[in-house]
Amino acid sequence: VDIPVIPDLEEVQEEDLAMQVAAPPSVQVNRVLTYHDLDKDLMKYAAFQTMDGEVDLKLLTKVLAPEHELREDDVSWNWDHLFTEVSSELVTEWDLGQSERED
Repeated sequence: VDIPVIPDLEEVQEEDLAMQVAAPPSVQVNRVLTYHDLDKDLMKYAAFQTMDGEVDLKLLTKVLAPEHELREDDVSWNWDHLFTEVSSELVTEWDLGQSERED
C-alpha cells in the first residue's frame, strides 16, 4: 500500500528556485563621452587634479598626449601575414644576438 507523503516546505522552495531564471540586469546607456569632452572635464574639475587628496596629478595632465597623436587608422589583420611578420622579426633579432655574441 502506497502512503502519500506530504513534501516539506523547504523541498518545494528549492524546486521552485531551481526552475526560475534570473532576469538580466537593466543598464541605462548614456551618451559616450568623446576625447574632447574628457579633456575638458580633466582640466575643469579639481577632482582629477589630485588623487586621494594627496597626490598632485597636475604634472601628469600637462604631459598627456593629445587625441590626434593617439588616433590610428583601422588596419585589417591577416593571421598568416602577422605570423610571418612576427616570425621574421624574431629570427632577425635572434641572428643579431648570435652575431654580437660571436664578435
